[in-house]
Amino acid sequence: MRKLIVLAVVGLAAQLVDGSLGMGYGVTSSTLLVLVGLTPAAASASVHFSELGTNLASGASHWRLKNVDWRVVSRIAGPGAVGAFLGATVLSHLSTAAAAPVMATILALLGLYIIARFILGVRPRINRALTIRFLAPLGLFAGFVDATGGGGWGPVATPALLADGRMEPRKVIGSIDTAEFAVSTAASLGFLVGLGSAGIHWGFALALLAGGLVAAPLAAYLVRIVPAHLLGVAVGGIILLTNSRTLLKSAEAPDPLRFVVYGAVLVLAVVGLYLTAVRHRRREADRSADRSEDLEPLSV
Repeated sequence: MRKLIVLAVVGLAAQLVDGSLGMGYGVTSSTLLVLVGLTPAAASASVHFSELGTNLASGASHWRLKNVDWRVVSRIAGPGAVGAFLGATVLSHLSTAAAAPVMATILALLGLYIIARFILGVRPRINRALTIRFLAPLGLFAGFVDATGGGGWGPVATPALLADGRMEPRKVIGSIDTAEFAVSTAASLGFLVGLGSAGIHWGFALALLAGGLVAAPLAAYLVRIVPAHLLGVAVGGIILLTNSRTLLKSAEAPDPLRFVVYGAVLVLAVVGLYLTAVRHRRREADRSADRSEDLEPLSV
């Protein structure tokens, strides 16, 4: 019972992150489920079944707050669903021993990418318009990574659309969260085909769902008012730390090496939090200075 309560809290926190950043629910939840003993395929399956409810609630909340561009949703959701189904069937047929380091590697890379995205401001250099020729391959790839890694739809798709610069950030996040319902549905079907219903931990899925449903409306509101820079680095650090542990355990690394890696990840996260906070303060100061200059009376 205690474990289910913890998972519900994790689901709430993960949905707050995902709904306000457009990324983080899958990678955060999948990481924890693997740590408590689920196989990579079962963890990803449980997360995607919980996302059926959280994505629906999140999409409805973003729609009510006018955070959704339905043209983008219609062009990226279908390819994303195809990629997710393929990824789920691939993961379902990997052995547990082979899947654990594969999934941990994907999640660790996603965690590192999230940290880099917020510390360094790294964004894909994509200049194409938001057409089906751009969105379809992006959705296919993001959906495949999402299913095989237990998460990744947001970390792949959200920064790509933000880099294009044609949409407001809140509409990017709202549109990606809304399209994710199709991705979660397809991934869930893929896991049912590959694992069967007995291979899915329904209790864990329902616990994550309960927490996520509570957080979804609040997250859709927070995306309009709260800066996400600190939250992004913190989530990326947690994901990188926990999956580094899995990889080092799989490689049977000695304890001294493990402690060095854990320490390096913690230092990276702390430094990242500091740098992003400083950048945010400078940006706000520059904006205030620009507004002050605009308000100065013209000399005669």
